[in-house]
Formats: sequence, C-alpha cells, structure tokens
Amino acid sequence: MIAARQDAGTGPAALRIRLGTKLRRLRKQREITREAAGWEIRASESKISRMELGRVPFKERDVADLLAFYGVPEDERDDLLALARQANAPGWWQEFADVAPPWFLSYLGLEEAASLVRAYEVHFVPGLLQTGDYARAVIAHGHAEAPADEIERRIALRLGRQRVLHRPDPPQVWAVLDEAVLRRQFGGRTVMRGQIEALIEAAELPHVHIQIVPFHATAHAAAGLPFAILRFAEAELSDVVYVEQLTTALYLDKPGDVDLYAETMERACLEAEPPDRTSAILHKILDELSAAES
Repeated sequence: MIAARQDAGTGPAALRIRLGTKLRRLRKQREITREAAGWEIRASESKISRMELGRVPFKERDVADLLAFYGVPEDERDDLLALARQANAPGWWQEFADVAPPWFLSYLGLEEAASLVRAYEVHFVPGLLQTGDYARAVIAHGHAEAPADEIERRIALRLGRQRVLHRPDPPQVWAVLDEAVLRRQFGGRTVMRGQIEALIEAAELPHVHIQIVPFHATAHAAAGLPFAILRFAEAELSDVVYVEQLTTALYLDKPGDVDLYAETMERACLEAEPPDRTSAILHKILDELSAAES
C-alpha cells in the first residue's frame, strides 16, 4: 500500500528545495563563496551546489555548521534544523526502490515538488495520465520477463504519481503528444478506448493541458525525443530537463541546455493542434475505435 502523501511543499523533495533555497540566500547575503562554504563543512563546492538545489539529503551537522558559519543567531537555527530533519524523511516512492532505479526515484521527488510539468511524448501516454490497464500493457511490453507481482508493483508506482493531479494545489501539467501515441494500441482497442476516455476527462481539469501533434504536421520539433521540463515555485531555482534513457537518465539544469529544450517545447506546441481542439480530436479517435469493434 502506498503511504499517505503530504500536500505540495511538504514532501521531502519540496522541503529539501525549500531548505536549499534558504541556505543559498544566507550564503549570498554574507557574500560567501560556495568553495568557502564547502571548506567549512569538509565538502566540495559541487556538494554545496547540490545542497542548495535540494538534490541531496542534508546531514543535520552540515546544516548546523553552515548556519553558524553564515552567522545565523542560535534562536533562529532551530526551525531550519527541524526543516532539515523533515527533509530527510523518505518519500513515498522509496517503498518501490526494489522495482525502480535510483535515477528514476530522483525524478519522482522532483515531479512531486514541481509547480509546472511540461512533457513531450512520441511513444506513450505520459505516466501522469495513464490508466491502470494502459500502464499494465506498456509495462508488460517493456518488462516481458518480469514476474506478475513485479508488474503490479510497477503499476502501483505509476498510478501513485497521479495523486499530484488531485491534491489541493496541483502542478500545472502541459503535455504535447504525437498522434502516433494515440494510434498505437497498447493492450488492444478496449484498453486504448479507456485510455482515450481518461485523456478526455483529464483535459477538462483546469490545470491539465493536452495538445496533439497531427500526422500531417510538416515537421516535429523534437522528433523521436521524449522529455520533460520541470519548473519549481522557488524563483531562484532553474528548470530541470529530464531525458530518460534505457539504463539511466539525464538531468539538465544549465541555462543553455534548458533554453534549448524550452525552445523545442515551444515549437512543438506551435506545431500541435491548439488545446481547445484536443477534445474533438480525442472524440474522433474514440469513435474510430468504437466503430472498429462493432
């Protein structure tokens, strides 16, 4: 069973980002370099950078030493140290560490902490929008040798991610799908019909926007390359681009890389049908699936 999840901003990944942002502000206010901060806690400059981005767990001793080095009064340190302890709590996704690699579990923390998730997909319906039956077909296809109980745990993990869409302050989700995603019948026509119906319902949510790139589009801005761009409420944090590969994933946050992917996403949105056409397109495909079964 998946443990009850906290609201946005209170999950461990979000708390790490919040604490990292506070530490960065304190360091910059004192005009202290990352190198000097790293020296103070016997760590590298890159570790300070990862801490400030909320990418790694915090050792309470490191946080205490940094707060002292930054000149934070003792009576103000307790709240930040408490935040560090809360940020180190395991996320719900750690329960699935036996079926998901560490590089993907890291993504789940970022996804839950994000305020905006933009995804471009050419192969599958994005995991945040998959039905259970569709997820089962896709997962079984990619893990043909896996035992049944492992398949079920992978499905539970995928569906567990979708709770972010129904929390009080959900992230904005903007998904651009190649038409081939909707024509590729994973699990057969019945499963695909259920998936199309679920996409129609999802597109009605005020924080979910779906666009479809039709076959007749003259060019695909990101042909063959699925990716996601995550944005966070903290203005000081850069967007993160996530590109999944067979045995690992890329996490890109350098401005030049992020800008290139953001421009690619914008071109994909321009090539796609506008969001207000999505429902009509999905209903047309749904009618075609129903007609094929009759």
